[in-house]
Amino acid sequence: MVIHCYRCRAKVCDFQELREVIQKMGKKQVMLPANEVDLTAVKYVPEKIEAPHLTGFWFKLFVKVMEAPLIGSLIASHLKQKNGITEMLKNSVIPEVPMFIPQFPLQEPEPGVVCLEEDGKPEERVDLALKCLPHYDPSSRWSSDSGEPFQFRYWKIRDYGYAYRSKLTTPSMVAEHFISAMEVFNNKQPSAPLLISFDPKEVRRQAAASTQRFEEGNPLSILDGIFIAVKDDIDCCPHPSKGGSTWFHEVRHVKEDAVSVSRLRNSGAILVGKTNMHEFGMGTTGNNPNYGTPGNPHNPKRYTGGSSSGSAAIVASGLCSAALGTDGGGSVRIPASLCGVVGLKTTFGRTDLTGSLWEAGTVTIIGPITATVEDAILVYAAILGSSDRVPLNPSIPRLPDLSSNESSNILGSLTLGKYTKWFNDVSSTDISDKCEDVLNQLFHLYGCKTTEIVIPELRELRTAHTVTFGSESLCLLNPHCEDGEGVRLTNDTRTNLALFRSFAASDYVSAQCLRRRIMYYHMEVFKKVDVIVTPTTGMTAPEIPESALEVGETNLQIVASLMQFAITANVLGLPAISVPIGYDKQGLPIGLQLIGRPWCEASILRLAAAIEEIAAEFRKKPVEFYDILKGK
Repeated sequence: MVIHCYRCRAKVCDFQELREVIQKMGKKQVMLPANEVDLTAVKYVPEKIEAPHLTGFWFKLFVKVMEAPLIGSLIASHLKQKNGITEMLKNSVIPEVPMFIPQFPLQEPEPGVVCLEEDGKPEERVDLALKCLPHYDPSSRWSSDSGEPFQFRYWKIRDYGYAYRSKLTTPSMVAEHFISAMEVFNNKQPSAPLLISFDPKEVRRQAAASTQRFEEGNPLSILDGIFIAVKDDIDCCPHPSKGGSTWFHEVRHVKEDAVSVSRLRNSGAILVGKTNMHEFGMGTTGNNPNYGTPGNPHNPKRYTGGSSSGSAAIVASGLCSAALGTDGGGSVRIPASLCGVVGLKTTFGRTDLTGSLWEAGTVTIIGPITATVEDAILVYAAILGSSDRVPLNPSIPRLPDLSSNESSNILGSLTLGKYTKWFNDVSSTDISDKCEDVLNQLFHLYGCKTTEIVIPELRELRTAHTVTFGSESLCLLNPHCEDGEGVRLTNDTRTNLALFRSFAASDYVSAQCLRRRIMYYHMEVFKKVDVIVTPTTGMTAPEIPESALEVGETNLQIVASLMQFAITANVLGLPAISVPIGYDKQGLPIGLQLIGRPWCEASILRLAAAIEEIAAEFRKKPVEFYDILKGK
């Protein structure tokens, strides 16, 4: 084999000769090809981020310094050097060719599934998904005379459907309960809105149309009359899409619904407005000085997680059965975990990004945040399907048939992969212990086996994600920053953009070479296991510093801890889901993450449903909760 060194254009005959050529040039690191890496020699190194934690005046000063032409580039260079990024991107020779978009090998079909028509009508897919769910017994959901101790449960989408069909209530009545609750949130001091674009008249109009369909006995689907919120970076007429900023709607006008939103609307969903978010998705806490930072429903002094902060909080608060979020670095799963609800990230290309701010992205997807796994299945069935999927070699979309008696046997055939040293690298043993307990129960109840795996180069994975997401964010915002809009961004966003601008084109290419290596490692793991299991986050909901409410904050240590398990699925385009499994000693929710093989949403949804059942008895009502179905 003849190899050309892309740095010095030397022509060599094999990789060993290439290594010798580079070493003579004084380069620090020459990577072995991924298929030659000795996994037994891999050592797990806990990530330690070197960066300042700043809020208030010092944060504002730091932003100005970072944006200064000379000193800013020196600071960015220093940060990259201290965190090993320079070594990976500039001082390494990576033998793999770049992978600019996820590329998957063909996958074996999953057992016990129902296939969906990707190009069919969304309401028909929802009806088929409904048939995949376990038997629904309204008496178990509505009776208050069971004699059992009270156990908190969220109302499911099927509960709303039953209430509407049985004339216990109407979408219009529920709309009034919802509007009243929104008035409470909007009058909070300091401001902490869940919706940053909300029109009561529009909600009433949609609810009236849904009520009429039920009166005529002609609902569009089980999603008819279901209240669903949409993240502010996804188009939903007549609302503007600001991306959590104060100005982006001035340069990008919404003319129609995003594809995913249109499919929900065609299924009868009531789209209540646009949810608060971390500005342009460039953070994982949910902090937003532009509109106010929403508090975690389980403890309002804690962050919700982000960037889909309002989407997770509005579901956890009981105000919506579901919300759409975007996930470019855990932005659906992180807030779902911190708020104690379910967050589904689909395989890249399974849902359509058209009509979102991230149409050109390669790490981002649109996915649902819901109170329960079965609600995630219903919303996922409605929104799936992408016009750009052909180059990705996709499998037919499938759902687990949870109504089948064989579902438990299929669960027993699953093998779960656990990288123990990574799994246990969390801020509190409360997290790892709860996750471990669930794995033990899966084995005892269903026979799910857990096997040890090794995943090399997790630090490289983080770098590949930072450069890729950062470059795609710059493509979105740079033209407007050049026009002078950059000063209207939050301090957090400006800091991130200053760092992202320091990456060169060669850094981007190197990151995509790392991406291919990391894909190889994971595809090898998936030859042995069906699902990779991790905690969703390395910590539970962090406290909101009072000084961060007005000017924001930069705390990359917290960002890294929240993202450390999530970004794998973004870099590689894999499906993943976060399921609530309990609480730490402070009463803050803990999530377990399941990462699946490409296009294998059915497997992680089946396993997630079983985990949800195991953890159901531990679920607590949030401190901030509204029962809009009964108006309490």
